[in-house]
Amino acid sequence: MTDIRADLHDTARPAEPGFGDYVVLLKPRVMSLVVFTALVGLLVAPVALHPIEAFAAVIFIALGAGASGALNMWWDADIDRVMRRTARRPIPAGKVEPGEALGLGLALSGIAVIMLGLATNLLAAALLAFTIFFYAVIYSMWLKRSTPQNIVIGGAAGAFPPMIGWAAATGSVGIEAWLMFALIFMWTPPHFWALALFMKDDYSNARVPMLTVTHGRRATRAHVLAYTVLLVPVALAAGFTAIGGPVYLAVALVMNALFLRGAWAIWRRTEAEAEADGYRTEKRVFRLSLYYLFLHFGALLAEAALRASGAYALTGFGG
Repeated sequence: MTDIRADLHDTARPAEPGFGDYVVLLKPRVMSLVVFTALVGLLVAPVALHPIEAFAAVIFIALGAGASGALNMWWDADIDRVMRRTARRPIPAGKVEPGEALGLGLALSGIAVIMLGLATNLLAAALLAFTIFFYAVIYSMWLKRSTPQNIVIGGAAGAFPPMIGWAAATGSVGIEAWLMFALIFMWTPPHFWALALFMKDDYSNARVPMLTVTHGRRATRAHVLAYTVLLVPVALAAGFTAIGGPVYLAVALVMNALFLRGAWAIWRRTEAEAEADGYRTEKRVFRLSLYYLFLHFGALLAEAALRASGAYALTGFGG
């Protein structure tokens, strides 16, 4: 009988953390978006890095993004335990100790910043360091728990990667880098508020002052529409710079029309209508927002490839 009780006790204890648990700490899905936008920023820049330098830059930017994720999970462990969509993360699930996440985040931050500076330049390293600080301290520790504008201001953290990529290649920050920053910055609020519209209870239970909690869903719907309207000219403006062109403008026109239509549909709906169909429109717009950003940056990448191939040589496009 003693052996049986011991076996049951051993079964009840949390398993040792595996490599996958530490990978989850780095928020790989968020990291993939950071890597993609940073890579685009690097490749569309007017100065070409050596392939090895470019590869190193992307790796260290990715490590910086992972460091931010680990620090965020360390600080937000109490919130993550309450929210359904985050309760299975490694810390609230008991798989990784908070101190381990903190140590990993700090170590990766130092490695990423120092190595990016050595591989490229000090401006890129400084921007990466500021991005990690902004996400871990300004957003996670301050804005997220104190103001319904957390997503608006905090969105800057996710908007820096293409600027870091551009700076890694050029050692400077041009208007094109600022427009890529602005595209992500203005996209972030309607993207997350669309999510918050059908995840309100999670934020309310965790006492996170998301706009849906502090001002209600009606006000949030109006904000989604307003920020989408403001996003459209920012997105189109990039098409008239040296990194834009007809492919980008075509993608931007279609995607912004679809996104604007989705935001309008969200604004028109009442709560009764939304609840009746399970927030189908809000979920559809949220999914669309993911494609929106990917396709815009994919189009910028296509423009860079066309310019490099000489396809625009006789057309006047691409600078």
